[in-house]
Amino acid sequence: MIDSHCHLDQEPLFSNLENVLNRSKSAGITKILTICTTFNSYINIKKIINSHDMVYGTYGIHPHESKTNKVNVDQIIKEIKNEQKIIGIGETGLDFFYNHSDKDEQIDSFEKHIEASIKMNIPLIIHSRNAEKEMFEILDNYKNFNPKILMHCFTGSNELVKKLLKFNTFFSASGIITFKKSIELQDTFKSIPLDNLLIETDSPYLAPEPNRGKKNEPSFIQYTSKKLAEIKSVSNEELVSITTLNFNRLFNF
Repeated sequence: MIDSHCHLDQEPLFSNLENVLNRSKSAGITKILTICTTFNSYINIKKIINSHDMVYGTYGIHPHESKTNKVNVDQIIKEIKNEQKIIGIGETGLDFFYNHSDKDEQIDSFEKHIEASIKMNIPLIIHSRNAEKEMFEILDNYKNFNPKILMHCFTGSNELVKKLLKFNTFFSASGIITFKKSIELQDTFKSIPLDNLLIETDSPYLAPEPNRGKKNEPSFIQYTSKKLAEIKSVSNEELVSITTLNFNRLFNF
């Protein structure tokens, strides 16, 4: 299995990293992608990936942080170009639910990340909440450049899936699909082709059932995998194999 999105630089994961990674290996995880959200986050991510073979990283600014962590295209490229284990750009996107940063600041930051990912030809990890229309309109402006897109912790609509599949977008399922009230989201994942699916924990957030309410960690991805296999009417072994191949294809392993 591969955890395509977690935050190993955040607590309680960072201070217990050896135990977290040992449990991950015991659960059958072969790769972990730990996601950047701020400039300070990136400092610890580089330490983690340089110390642990199974962990890879990204560089990017979360939409919540775009007010105080301003980036430009050249800066993003400079941070990544000599780092072999930094394999994606993000987490970027739009969050108009919390609006911790102004909409214009979020949009500007998002566009800078998109342009950097296109120039470097590496995947863009997108966070989208209460911003489907605006997010798609921005991506649509870049459609001729064939951006590599991963919708992280996807909770969007069937309509958005249909639009984004035109970009050959990948969609990552988090522990939310295991929640009892997530029937609509489960139905949405039924409609997504297996070849466009990944799995993630978004740990330390969103622990899946039966661990809901606890601090999440990568080893808990096994519960998300089993639920997604059930939703897609395939064996867990097949689901793990397909999502692993999809990750390796998207990130050029």
